[in-house]
Amino acid sequence: MNKRILIVDDEAGIREILQFNLETAGYETDCAESAEEALEILRPDHCLILLDVMMSGMSGFQMAEVLRKERHNEIPVIFLTAKTDQNDLLTGFSAGGDDYIPKPFSIHEVIARVKAVLKRTAVQAAAPDIIEAGDVRIDVHNKMVYVKGESVVFSKKEFEVLHLLASHPGQIYSREDIITDLWKDAPYVLDRTVDVHIARIRSKLGTCKNYIVNRTGYGYIFKPTV
Repeated sequence: MNKRILIVDDEAGIREILQFNLETAGYETDCAESAEEALEILRPDHCLILLDVMMSGMSGFQMAEVLRKERHNEIPVIFLTAKTDQNDLLTGFSAGGDDYIPKPFSIHEVIARVKAVLKRTAVQAAAPDIIEAGDVRIDVHNKMVYVKGESVVFSKKEFEVLHLLASHPGQIYSREDIITDLWKDAPYVLDRTVDVHIARIRSKLGTCKNYIVNRTGYGYIFKPTV
């Protein structure tokens, strides 16, 4: 069965271009001209959403927050946006975005990003459901983190960064490694973006914050026995 993608954009021309090229690449597609319509037609067999940020009515960021926080839906989301300010990017990732494609875009880039996100999602789905590391317990299936038995809320991207490091304890990940793994082919993601996410993760880990160690000049390493 071909993978089904939901395209959400208020510009008919963009929807048509994306639909034609994605179907040519072998995907099935559905289209919505607003976030409100997308939330109505979203189906369990949709495997990814291409989501415009700036739309009349509900924005793409707001739709992503509804999916993550109200519906607890972890379907991958790739934002389509003309906004590339660093604060806007961080807002999008905090809302649960998996990737960004700036407008105007190359259709070849869109196809590459879609393939990368779907491949990454498949790899994550095959990972262990529970990671026990010192006083930190990560429930991968339910996207929950427990610190000394207490649940702590992480944004989607914060969870992914923690999951990546905790899945490979003792292995050093440079900022470039983290960007390559979690923000594939995203040239607008800066090292600072990784540092901000790490700082937020360490803050939420509380007394276990030293599990994530910064090796100056090399990157970050997860060591629960620190």
